[in-house]
Amino acid sequence: MEEQPIIIKRKKKVVSGHHGGSWKVAFADFATAMMAFFLVLWLTATASPEQIRAVEGYFKDPVGFTEGGSPNPVDLEGSASVIEEATQDQEASTIQIKDEVVDELADTLEQRRMQQLFQELQERIDQSETLQEFKDQLLIDITDEGLRIQIVDRSGRPMFDSGRAELKYYSQDVLFELAKTLGSVNNKLSITGHTDATPFGGRPGYTNWELSADRANTARRALVAGGVRLQQIARVIGLSDSLLFDRENPMAPVNRRISIIVLNKKAASSIESGAGRPDQPLIDLTAPGGDEEQQARDQLESGDWFQPKEEPAPGELNW
Repeated sequence: MEEQPIIIKRKKKVVSGHHGGSWKVAFADFATAMMAFFLVLWLTATASPEQIRAVEGYFKDPVGFTEGGSPNPVDLEGSASVIEEATQDQEASTIQIKDEVVDELADTLEQRRMQQLFQELQERIDQSETLQEFKDQLLIDITDEGLRIQIVDRSGRPMFDSGRAELKYYSQDVLFELAKTLGSVNNKLSITGHTDATPFGGRPGYTNWELSADRANTARRALVAGGVRLQQIARVIGLSDSLLFDRENPMAPVNRRISIIVLNKKAASSIESGAGRPDQPLIDLTAPGGDEEQQARDQLESGDWFQPKEEPAPGELNW
């Protein structure tokens, strides 16, 4: 009897590729949106038609509602309120949304946006040849102020020449690449320059404080040239060696860095409110002062304060 052939069927398993963790951020945004949606459903189920229209006005224009620009009344004692007009036989009723609930919801949404931006930057670093080369000099984390990007020096590969505020060509390329992502967000930016603890010499009155501020401004110009909008810049400062990255090694190259923070709304508002004009000037430079004050003003007016020496001594130019 003729033997029957044995047929073996094999199913090919197709394994999907790795997509990273971006789906987690999308799912978290979806869950947060659902929480907000059910909050609106609860309000609409317990509110009168007038109150529903007022709540609708809040979500359409939350800023105007909070600051009194909305036609809906606002309780400025601490909670946003919607007040129904009283009839002749009825007293006005009030429904309140607690500030803590609104603030917590806003903070959660912003935290999700920062995490999403964090992942977008990581993906750009992985995809960009320029950023890949300097991956070990880019430190990214999320702080109380927002998303922080630190570009640090490495031995043999500094961002700036010693004692100078001009960017090395490759440092400029790094900032241009980062600007493509930073320019796409609506958040304000803070740019800070840092040095190590080596004292700067070469120009009288010019110290690491001036050097770090000049380097921060150079970074600002590169970011704007790369696509960051001028309106995004909230703060440009130099901190010298007051905030060392490596406190145990004050002279370490990693202490020389540029820090860029994508500010959250709370930090940006704090900067704006802190820059408000006081009722009285803290220092009145027009008032008569002593000889030292007059001498300082004369130096500033004449420009002698920042005049460099003709030739700095060897070894005087430091970070």
